[in-house]
Amino acid sequence: MLLGIGLAALFLWLILRQISFEEIRRAFDGASFIWVTAALLAFAVGYSCRIERWRSMLERDSPGLTWQRCAGPLLASFAANNVLPFRAGDALRAFAFNRKLGTTSGVVVATLFVERLLDLLMVLVLLGVAVAVFGLDTKHFAGIGSAALIVAALSILFVLLFPRFFTPFVLAMGRLVIRVAPGFGQKLFDEINKSLSTLHHLAQGGTMIRLVLWSVLAWLAEGCVFWFAALALPTLSAPLAGWLALPVGTLATLIPSTPGYIGTFDFFTVHAMTTLGNDSVAATAYALLVHALLWLPPTLVGGLYLLVFPVHQRQEKLKAVSS
Repeated sequence: MLLGIGLAALFLWLILRQISFEEIRRAFDGASFIWVTAALLAFAVGYSCRIERWRSMLERDSPGLTWQRCAGPLLASFAANNVLPFRAGDALRAFAFNRKLGTTSGVVVATLFVERLLDLLMVLVLLGVAVAVFGLDTKHFAGIGSAALIVAALSILFVLLFPRFFTPFVLAMGRLVIRVAPGFGQKLFDEINKSLSTLHHLAQGGTMIRLVLWSVLAWLAEGCVFWFAALALPTLSAPLAGWLALPVGTLATLIPSTPGYIGTFDFFTVHAMTTLGNDSVAATAYALLVHALLWLPPTLVGGLYLLVFPVHQRQEKLKAVSS
């Protein structure tokens, strides 16, 4: 946590050391409300696709599960990740909503794993497409070569499509836990089996194709958030750079930081925008705008959901493990 705070402070200092707040304020002069609204609509479309993708992952174990029942837990988990450390929102989604969703923690953990891998795959693909379209050298720009991008993407695909290759290792670890703590270990082993069963189901050709298509739609919509936010600021000379800022800023969230990725996301978003010729002041204003567009909606809506439908995480967790 201290490392994350330190890195966030460092990146914020690197951004603001030569820019005044007055310059940033002026960069927002003439901002288009229409394009900001369009960005918010694109955001809603993207998250709608994410919710449907998650519902598709859960439907085998929870027949009849609706989009509406999935929406609240997913947005609540994103809200918690945005304000709490250690990705607490992922733990919340894994344990706090199982009765509502009609599933178990083992299944939800498997869907979270697949969700993260699909998102990382989409970001790597978008980065590869962006650097190719804009004629950039990935090694000098992102610190890795195009071959590394391809290897990383293929590795993710391998894990998604062939979970049976690491199944024996996971089961062996579960049996080891049973030897150390028989009672807890057996319950954990049962959940591990459910997770692996879900991974094998999701790896099937037709199912995975459907999940990839929802992922493509979700990330294209998020790309439009970045692009429309850039179009909203007349001080930006190259708004198409938003399509480069999307994968670069998103990959930067892998760096340890504060909840909401303050500093890290903004620094690398500014870097992507200035690489394609935008002024540093305008790029900084853009980073703040797109960060707000990505952070505020899920935090407000997900937080409201938690206030209206409070959960008791410990009780739900115990019920899920014992079921």
